[in-house]
Amino acid sequence: MQPLHFNTHIGKLEYLMGTHYLEIPAQMVQQLGGKFNVRLLVTVNNTLTYQGGIVALGQGRGYITLTKQRLKQVGLQEGSPVSVSLAKDDSQYGTPVPEELTELFRQDDEGKARFDQLKPGMQRYIIQHVGAVKSSQLRIDRSILLIENLKRLQPGQETFREILGLEKREV
Repeated sequence: MQPLHFNTHIGKLEYLMGTHYLEIPAQMVQQLGGKFNVRLLVTVNNTLTYQGGIVALGQGRGYITLTKQRLKQVGLQEGSPVSVSLAKDDSQYGTPVPEELTELFRQDDEGKARFDQLKPGMQRYIIQHVGAVKSSQLRIDRSILLIENLKRLQPGQETFREILGLEKREV
């Protein structure tokens, strides 16, 4: 896939706790295959590149979230016009894997096997939850906690709450 380049703006989804996003026009979504399950390398104003995925916005349009930290990095705010480049992300998980989690996988074959059985979104959730803390020791602790919880769960029946060690909600 050749990178796609287009201009758009920063929007804000109030119903999602004020999440900021890059709007992806319907014609760009079509050029990406018309699907929303594609992982991308997103470049904003030729200065910031990060991994992301498109979520349906309606009327064939999509959006990619933009964290407050990333907005600050590029000096943008809601309504700002932006130049965007999208390229296919061919990385294994679609997000950087913390070295602490990688090391745990080297030492724990069962944990790695269970992780590999998860759906990609669940894998990214674990990776991002581990990577969300700055302290290496906390990343080690989170890695061990999440993978140990995962190993105790029934394959194919895992929930985010249970992987975090919280009780399953009854519906």
